[in-house]
Amino acid sequence: MPTSRADVATEHASRYLQQLCKHWSHKFPVEFDPQHGAIQLSIGRTVMDADDHALHIALAADDEASLDRLESVVADHIKRFAFREELSFDWQKAA
Repeated sequence: MPTSRADVATEHASRYLQQLCKHWSHKFPVEFDPQHGAIQLSIGRTVMDADDHALHIALAADDEASLDRLESVVADHIKRFAFREELSFDWQKAA
């Protein structure tokens, strides 16, 4: 199962984690609190952890194409929530 990770520097990690989880909770199984969230999307699983300095995101999907799509979908959604700041997503694929 292909996986990737990104550590996104932001002081608003908890806010974005909760917004994304609430946004997708109407369509997908979601569990979250202010520091941790997990979303089981149809194309893969997203797990997020928030601290004071970053949003830590781990993704897993059935294949590389789904993982690439999941990276794009997750980053695009969080960027929309974070319109007041410029976020950088440097996805690191697991070896």
